[in-house]
Amino acid sequence: MAQAELFQKDIPKSERVFYYVSEEDDPIKTDEQEKKVEVGLPEGYEFVPKNPFVRIWSSVLFRVFWIFGQWYEKHYWQAKFYGREKLKEARGKGYVIYANHTNPFHDVFGPAIAANRRIFTIISPVNLKVPGIGPMLPLIGGLPLGKSREEKRAFNEAVDKRLKQKKCLVVYPEAHVWPCATKIRKFPAGDRSFKYATRNNVPIFTMTTTYHKRKDKKRGDLPRMDIYLDGPFWPEAEKTEDENRAILAKKAYDSMVKYSKKSTYEYFKYIKK
Repeated sequence: MAQAELFQKDIPKSERVFYYVSEEDDPIKTDEQEKKVEVGLPEGYEFVPKNPFVRIWSSVLFRVFWIFGQWYEKHYWQAKFYGREKLKEARGKGYVIYANHTNPFHDVFGPAIAANRRIFTIISPVNLKVPGIGPMLPLIGGLPLGKSREEKRAFNEAVDKRLKQKKCLVVYPEAHVWPCATKIRKFPAGDRSFKYATRNNVPIFTMTTTYHKRKDKKRGDLPRMDIYLDGPFWPEAEKTEDENRAILAKKAYDSMVKYSKKSTYEYFKYIKK
């Protein structure tokens, strides 16, 4: 199975098969996951940095990351975005993008290119261990999930603050990266991640990455990408928060399934045991 590489190399067809028991199995694992070492946050971790120099450096680094991402998406993955104009319907507001989780590096750059604004992405603490980009994730907008009660409270406060600042929050409800997967998996957390939109009364969008054969063979059989944006889907004022969570989760899932069917090329095969 593929490794988490920024510039992924074409691999033999015999290695492009992943046999899984559960959709929560991980085709790509960090050393910590392989050794079943639990990764937590450093003591006193700041979800919203107080140091002004850290905030300035974070802003500069995000800009560099965004510029590189433009090249990476267009030239490495030959990515084409469709439906970005739909995001204009949330102009002047924060919003949440829910996306399928199919590439460890495109999933970092793609939403920033689609949104064309500062994004903050919910990540697992283990993502901080991804070679190369992992340690930079908090500076470019990664919001690692906390474990303790205090960390969870600080995490939720940070999410609410970013949405009130009219930023874009990015969520991968499938939770686990399945490289180039063309099927939408069930959301392990159900509708829980949809509380961010409902409690802040902001719209959600979906971003679905699909895979297709390249016309050229410069990168072997590696696929190219088409990315579809859909929405906005709004919480309904007359519904309770729990009802809105369920409604939005279904709308997001159905939207992602609809666009995932546009994939025309299966680079990796996923076979249930």
